[in-house]
Amino acid sequence: MSVVIVIPARYQSSRYPGKPLVELTGASGEAKSLIRRSWEAGISVKGVDRVVVATDDARIKDHAEAFGAEVVMTSPEARNGTERCAEAVAAMGISPEIVVNLQGDAPLTPAWFIEDLVTGLRGDADADIATPVLQCSGQMRADLIADRVAGRVGGTTAVFGHDMRAMYFSKEVIPYAGGDFAPDAPTPVFHHVGVYAYRPAALADYPAWGEGRTEVLEGLEQLRFLERGRKVLCVEVEARGREFWELNNPSDVAKIEEMMRRMGAD
Repeated sequence: MSVVIVIPARYQSSRYPGKPLVELTGASGEAKSLIRRSWEAGISVKGVDRVVVATDDARIKDHAEAFGAEVVMTSPEARNGTERCAEAVAAMGISPEIVVNLQGDAPLTPAWFIEDLVTGLRGDADADIATPVLQCSGQMRADLIADRVAGRVGGTTAVFGHDMRAMYFSKEVIPYAGGDFAPDAPTPVFHHVGVYAYRPAALADYPAWGEGRTEVLEGLEQLRFLERGRKVLCVEVEARGREFWELNNPSDVAKIEEMMRRMGAD
């Protein structure tokens, strides 16, 4: 087995309880749950052998199985999606080449983001994990800043070196870039897309390390890899005219639905 996508989903989200079952209405007027839209995004990816939902909640399990998803039950003790992915892979007893964590709150993730991510990790033998980054337009940067000004935890930004190795991830808008940018202009800020591709050995090691200091402060699971000196590859992806946003807060529902209508996404 080569590539497996795991979609971690928990009901008791601290910021948005029940989030995986929240319905989003697409351009056609059809309402589908967040977890279903994330699963449909996963099965659209080329070159993937298996797509599974990993959850600790019977409501999510029953709902996901009703629309045809394979479900793996995991414990409620998993502290984040990476730990849940590690547990799910161990429970399935499989040894894939690459494990992809497609988080269940990113239904607008285009298939080519994941395809490019897998290609990037395959091309860098020294990397333990790869994750996509998307250059922010002036409008996306302004939206991220607006979330922070309003006290909302919105998207995550990434800083990386010339070799595309991650230097840091933050829920603040970094790096600092003074002044304004035109809505369509490129900016020096890169939005971190919450998808990960792991080598199985690094994923299996992750839960035993325990939470890291900056991981706890930022609430960002990928920082545990950096704190342990593991090499995280940032793979720049292209929007190709698609809009991208993650569902972090209740206010994001209307924003994502409007994006879906503009893009004609069902």
